[in-house]
Amino acid sequence: MKIDRLLAMTVLLLNRGRVSAKELADRFEVSTKTIYRDMETLNQSGIPIVAHQGISGGFEIMEPYTMARQFLTLSEIEAIVAAVKGIHTAVDDRMFGTLLDKVKALLSRVDRLQMEQQGTGIVFDFNPWGQGPAAREKVNCLRQAIEHTSKVSFKYLNMNGTESERIVEPAALILKGYLWYLQAFCTLRSEFRVFRLSRIQELRVLEQSFVRKQAPSLEGYAWESDWSNTNLQEMTFLFDSKVRHRVGDSFDPELVTRQEDGSLQVKGTFTEDEWLYGMLLSYGEHVRVEEPLHIAEEMVNRARKIMERYKKLDR
Repeated sequence: MKIDRLLAMTVLLLNRGRVSAKELADRFEVSTKTIYRDMETLNQSGIPIVAHQGISGGFEIMEPYTMARQFLTLSEIEAIVAAVKGIHTAVDDRMFGTLLDKVKALLSRVDRLQMEQQGTGIVFDFNPWGQGPAAREKVNCLRQAIEHTSKVSFKYLNMNGTESERIVEPAALILKGYLWYLQAFCTLRSEFRVFRLSRIQELRVLEQSFVRKQAPSLEGYAWESDWSNTNLQEMTFLFDSKVRHRVGDSFDPELVTRQEDGSLQVKGTFTEDEWLYGMLLSYGEHVRVEEPLHIAEEMVNRARKIMERYKKLDR
């Protein structure tokens, strides 16, 4: 519908600034002539659209035009409230509490009553069960360091258990699933790195300040294979049916094949590191490494070492 397209265009221009007629036409799958007519319609409705000519030309909305709350539906505001509540569970910051109050202030009394009666359809909680206050304190400490451009120092344990001293310039905190990561410029490596907060020990905020550097974009931030010092390898594991619930939690369903006897075969590309061995050993007698052979042999060696620790038990 035209009215839906006009509203979507208005939101896009408010968020993006200047957008060319061609980009708008491609996005909304209409002709550029239709875009020009739509811009005229928006102007006539009271939205101050400005047209710029030239290579860098396009349409934009004059400052300080904003949209009223009426453009947000009750469901959309409920989604915002749920998201802000979720952030507040992970970050102990008064700002998010104030933000939550401001968002709720957009609702009328009738809307608030309706929300209370309907209940919450979705809940975001980024504070995992069993996580103590130390993790939240670490997050808050790093947020303050980022805000005040203060360097921080800490001891870091990588995935192979190697400890190193780091001094970094913190750039951003990343919450991936239920795990926190720190994106920072590492003065030891002279480049931006990503650190897992659970492996950061003895964190200290230093009095030294720094000038912010342009950090890599966090949009769609993905795991980089070169973060690991080991190569990826093709591996095959066979799990008993008794642990199928855990296999579903640990592996992508596309990698899992159910066998005739009910066991589960997992075949894929994994990194050989301490995390892998720890994960496999946690399955005890319910897993067997089929390939490659050297990983199966290492599992046997580690199991023997575990048995050695219990040889002196009184019987």
